[in-house]
Amino acid sequence: MTNIAKMTAGVRDIIIAEPEVILEDADVMRALINANEKALGSNIVDLRGIAMERLERRLDRLEDTHRSVIAAAYENLAGTNQVHRAILRLLEPTGFADFLSILGSDVAEILRVDCTRLVLESDSDEGSAALQGLGDVVAVAEPGFIQDYLTQGRDAPLRPVTLRQVRSDSNGLYGPRGIYVRSEACIRVDLGEGRMPAMLAFGAEDPHHFAPTQGSDLLTFFAGVFERAMRRWLA
Repeated sequence: MTNIAKMTAGVRDIIIAEPEVILEDADVMRALINANEKALGSNIVDLRGIAMERLERRLDRLEDTHRSVIAAAYENLAGTNQVHRAILRLLEPTGFADFLSILGSDVAEILRVDCTRLVLESDSDEGSAALQGLGDVVAVAEPGFIQDYLTQGRDAPLRPVTLRQVRSDSNGLYGPRGIYVRSEACIRVDLGEGRMPAMLAFGAEDPHHFAPTQGSDLLTFFAGVFERAMRRWLA
């Protein structure tokens, strides 16, 4: 009785003065509900308590969904800023050689990819030799290579951006580091009328960096800017 009197004297005034202290504490409220159910006995079902438990589970699910939405929004914002930074850096060079060099260095670092390749198809030996001299970031391929690489031999429509995991770089597209590439983003590039197909490929060692379930809007926008920049240099 002494302990109960002490508790009543100290706690009762606090509860009366600030009842929200109890109401906002989920653990305390759960303990009070459990104590109330025990006091009622085993022959009585407290429907109010059952309803509160269901509401509590729904609230937990809503909070989880809320956190997921917020996390996705922050991730999307971070991705948008990342692509914008890469585009601004891509527009800075005043020479074509610097443009290609930045594509394989600064832009790759901003986008957090490990390998970058600009694949250009050529149907002549002279054209291939000239393209090979543009730097390591440029890969020259035979006509039809890009379509075969994107579809992997399947009868499927070509998408502007293809995101996928890869097991190995069997085509040698990414060079010596290709053996470590586990995911890639392949972006079709239209260099204008009368020019052969091109493709921009980003390879990442992280298998989850690119996945088919991810959105491709930002990379599509990046591709649009890249196409216009390339056309300007080729003109």
